[in-house]
Amino acid sequence: MCGFTGFLDRTGFADGEAQLRRMADTIVHRGPDSDGYWVDSDAGIALAHRRLAIIDLSPAGHQPMLSTDGRYVLSYNGEIYNHLDMRRELETAGAVAWRGHSDTETLLAGFSVWGMLGTLQRANGMFAFALWDRAERKLYLARDRMGEKPLYYGMQGSTLLFGSELKALRQHAAWRGGVNRNALALFLRHNYVPGPYSIYDDILKLPSAHYLEIGPDDRTLPEPVAYWDIAEKARAARANPFAGSAEASVDALDRLLSDAVNIRMAADVPLGAFLSGGYDSSTIVALMQAQSRRPVKTFSIGFSEAEYDEAHHAKRVAAHLGTDHTELYVTPQDALDQIPLLPHHWDEPFADSSQIPTLLVSKLARTEVTVSLSGDGGDELLCGYNRYAQGYDIWRRLGKLPRGMRKAAAAALRLTPGRAIDAIMKVAPSKLRTLAVGDRLLKLADVLDVERSDDFYRSLISHAKHPDRLVPGAREPETLLTAHDPDWEGSDFRDRMMYLDMRTYLPDDILVKVDRASMAVSLESRVPLLDHRVVEFALALPLDYKLREGASKWPLRQLLYRYVPREIMERPKMGFGVPIDHWLQGPLRNWADDLLAEDRLQREGFFDVDEVRRLWSETRSGRRRWHYHVWDILMFQAWLDAQRAN
Repeated sequence: MCGFTGFLDRTGFADGEAQLRRMADTIVHRGPDSDGYWVDSDAGIALAHRRLAIIDLSPAGHQPMLSTDGRYVLSYNGEIYNHLDMRRELETAGAVAWRGHSDTETLLAGFSVWGMLGTLQRANGMFAFALWDRAERKLYLARDRMGEKPLYYGMQGSTLLFGSELKALRQHAAWRGGVNRNALALFLRHNYVPGPYSIYDDILKLPSAHYLEIGPDDRTLPEPVAYWDIAEKARAARANPFAGSAEASVDALDRLLSDAVNIRMAADVPLGAFLSGGYDSSTIVALMQAQSRRPVKTFSIGFSEAEYDEAHHAKRVAAHLGTDHTELYVTPQDALDQIPLLPHHWDEPFADSSQIPTLLVSKLARTEVTVSLSGDGGDELLCGYNRYAQGYDIWRRLGKLPRGMRKAAAAALRLTPGRAIDAIMKVAPSKLRTLAVGDRLLKLADVLDVERSDDFYRSLISHAKHPDRLVPGAREPETLLTAHDPDWEGSDFRDRMMYLDMRTYLPDDILVKVDRASMAVSLESRVPLLDHRVVEFALALPLDYKLREGASKWPLRQLLYRYVPREIMERPKMGFGVPIDHWLQGPLRNWADDLLAEDRLQREGFFDVDEVRRLWSETRSGRRRWHYHVWDILMFQAWLDAQRAN
């Protein structure tokens, strides 16, 4: 696990290594163990690397690394978990006398023997890299199948900049970096900037499972090429679903996931796991412990607010499995202290508030280990989110109503006195009490007013429903959530929602959150559920295997029950969040007041001042629950401040 950056300017450049060092110094947290630089001014290429040594701690793993034949130079971030299998295949083909045992060297040998496409299709791992072909004077940029590792790139004048984080690109002399107002609108809708866009003009995220080949005659950037196509995998899975019984699916998942866990336990440094006490992380830890000769180190954090605390559940799971468990209860102030750090660590506006506990548990784990496995991905693969069941049920019911009737109902709901209903709820019997009825009615009005299932889903997961009204002059670009896909016509809407989340929410929110939080403290996080073999298996599972006996993620639950008693696990699903609404009315109120000051908003010119001030006023007074909308705006404002400071 490391970080890399670099630039390509065929018109030539001076002081290449000095610029590289400035760029690499900004991502030292991704690789505190060593740094490396490779510059060919005549060719116009410069590569930098920051190393977090995990496999082969010796100098033989140093990067940028040259291939044995001297043709290729590689700067790489990630882990190739099956690289020993790849080595054996390369040895059979008569390749290489190995200098060390790093996966970097394995990749380079693969490029020499199999080429770019053949190597990527064989590799099982998480990665992003820049590869320079000295013979052809070509630059390749590539990213792993599910988007675990980041890669930004873009032209600034005649210079192509690229790297693991935006902060590295900003250090180059060619950087212009204007805020992309259209991307800002997308951010306010999603609470993250969806790929391939970034918050900056002319800077993109390389899509998952793609590589980019820039040849010596390319005057503009070519389109990225897919080496693994999840859309094609989903089509194939629907055409040829898993043919075994439900019970057989549990056995198959056991075999696949056990191996995915096993190959992710290879490390030359201390290793552990995040343990929230939920089904996903508990299953990963159970499979780790079943394959370990010593107690696995596990880590959990807890909160004093009962509705946000899962630490006691994690403790029960750890005790049953016999792990070496560490838990830390954090105070509200501990969490609040992280907020000033968020813009620097995430480096792009990002407003999923669960980034705070993720950062805290990463800091806790890093006190004892350098690698930690996590349970991310289970919800998207196996129908775990409440919105899949509840959203489907709402849409199924709505679909029975004529379009005109739904529009009329939406208009009526928008006229409903929500504040009066909320006041009544405060004095209603506790069994009948429902929070924020007024806001829920408005959300229902929004979903009533859509025509297609994809539009319904987009509305369901949106924060700001009309972000262009908040950002004058902005126009939301197209995303996967706005494009009609005829391949899915006639498919179950729940399968479609899971697929869309795998393509959008998972790489652009969940995996960004985990990567930045763990890398901020120089911790490598590995995600066994996103092994591409597990993903392909999950795509092929019939929906009634995923949702079975009234439970989501049925195969995963049955697998876990082989290790942990059902009675320990069965409880309502909890999120990994923080009480943003309470904080904005309490300890964060002055901070928010400063960031949302009217004169500041007018001076900066990004937002409709009256609309933002209305949202903040109603949130601050408790009249409406706009806290997620306001949090998105605050995270952008805090990010702006961080940019000025750098």
